[in-house]
Amino acid sequence: MIEALESLWQSILELTSMFVIPDWNEVIALLPLLIFAGVVGPLITFTMLGILAYQARKPRVGVKIVEGPVVADRDEDGAPVFPPGRAFCRRDRLVYPTIQDLCDTCREELAVICPMCALGRPARIDTCPNCGLVLTIRPQAVVVRKAAGPKPGGAAVA
Repeated sequence: MIEALESLWQSILELTSMFVIPDWNEVIALLPLLIFAGVVGPLITFTMLGILAYQARKPRVGVKIVEGPVVADRDEDGAPVFPPGRAFCRRDRLVYPTIQDLCDTCREELAVICPMCALGRPARIDTCPNCGLVLTIRPQAVVVRKAAGPKPGGAAVA
């Protein structure tokens, strides 16, 4: 019975020695892989998590896309104020983002105020008859305006 126990104990020790005492040549061969998995892997993971966190919390620009004509601002007396260099319709009080010849609603000829001498003229004429300024504005696909009010979630920038 003692011999049976000793042989059982020897087989347990041999089985355990395979796990407890490794083959060091194989472990050293795996060292570059272990270094990569233990050092470079977490660096890549934390970099990707940092990029993801930044993309989720980065500041966004609050813009409002304006397409087509907008209603002109008014002064204290209630008269429309037309910006210089932009085509406008006096009848409908509309300001167009690009130079056009006719109003979209009433089909009347649009006017432009010269930015240099403040003389009004028809929009189809691109040279000011008073000062000679050539006002050629290329059509823009989209006019972007800054949203009014403070930034969401915080105070306005001073």
